[in-house]
Amino acid sequence: MIKWTIATACFLALSSVPGGAAFAGQAKTYQVTGPVLESSADMIAVQKGKDRWEIARDPATKASGDVKVGDKVTVEYRMTATSIEAKPAKAAAGASKKK
Repeated sequence: MIKWTIATACFLALSSVPGGAAFAGQAKTYQVTGPVLESSADMIAVQKGKDRWEIARDPATKASGDVKVGDKVTVEYRMTATSIEAKPAKAAAGASKKK
């Protein structure tokens, strides 16, 4: 008879779980449409109403054709956090006072 330890049980349970990124799924996609104001290998700027939208590009970004200033484009993108700063929540006003 095999004796199971907690460590062995945890290892077997965790080894069957898919990787974190695959398990969590990909972030929702968004899109912006408008004329191109500026385009480079690492950024594209699009006019959306009165706003200028700058969206980062990388070598994996797919583009159909040569994007030029003035072309109307639709850019699909995902939002990715670059840093997160956590601050403790403030206690309720009545909870911190003692009688």
